Amino acid sequence: MIYAVWLPLLVPLLAAPLARRGAESLPPRAAAWALTCLALALALSSTAALTLLALDGALRLPFVAALGHLSPNLLGDGSPATAPAAVLAAVALVGLGALVLHRARRHVRELRAVHGQLADHASAGDLTVRQDDGPDAYALPGRPGRIVVTTGMLRALSAPEREVLFAHERAHLAGRHHVFLAAAEFAAALHPALRGLRAPLSYALERWADECAARVTGDRALTARAVGRAALAVSAAGPRPRPRLSLTATAGPVPRRVTALLAPAPTIARTHHLFPRALAALLLACVALSATAALEAATDLHAGIETAQGESAGHGFGDAYGDGDGDGDGDGN
Repeated sequence: MIYAVWLPLLVPLLAAPLARRGAESLPPRAAAWALTCLALALALSSTAALTLLALDGALRLPFVAALGHLSPNLLGDGSPATAPAAVLAAVALVGLGALVLHRARRHVRELRAVHGQLADHASAGDLTVRQDDGPDAYALPGRPGRIVVTTGMLRALSAPEREVLFAHERAHLAGRHHVFLAAAEFAAALHPALRGLRAPLSYALERWADECAARVTGDRALTARAVGRAALAVSAAGPRPRPRLSLTATAGPVPRRVTALLAPAPTIARTHHLFPRALAALLLACVALSATAALEAATDLHAGIETAQGESAGHGFGDAYGDGDGDGDGDGN
């Protein structure tokens, strides 16, 4: 097990850069799903590997072996790396668990605070207008989800451009894009190499909402102009505080998004080239390798535990029905 268990910890170092490159050749919605699923699969596999490393070391402790009715002699001492790897894995699991819990509580606290603040502002349907000269607009997840826009942003855009902005933010809420962001953030907390997937995922989600807004308005040029003007207004006034899981039309590399909107709509058919397909196959192989290695390590550890338990039970049977020497022949020899 000591060899297979390391693969899920190393695979993200290769898969994350490949995924960033591969996401560029996919339509926005497909890219968002691919990046999120990849991040979750690799994060869960690496966490499982850490758990197996910690468990393998813990089972070799005498009092743990006694609790599990294991034969310490059959388990053996393992390789020289078993003990330090188990200690490091246990420390990492505790730290990662604390980090995930901290981030979850922070997100909940931020969302509750903003929803509470919006109770005193004018609302119409899913739209809440804040009296603020600073231009800002974002999709606020929750129950219910809301589109938050400031009076400064409303003044910065024309009426058709406002409709584009509202369609963009509604696409974030309808697609539950905050779930994608939360999944990627928690995956990054579980494995540092996966932090590199957050930026391309955020870009894919904004492009997904851009395309939805373009379909609703039926005008890609108007959508590009609205996104550009909203981003310029926010840039001139400076960033505004907002919850980390909120999404806004002014986020990410706006020039790239505007350029993409001025081009024809992306389609799956345009991505069927040799390089993207080879890259996708390589990423699938990374996920399969990581998951298979974790499963193989778990199976190996489980088999060792069953063998050690059987050996311990065999000794107990001989002691109970023999004469105490463990061979069960009653002659004491």
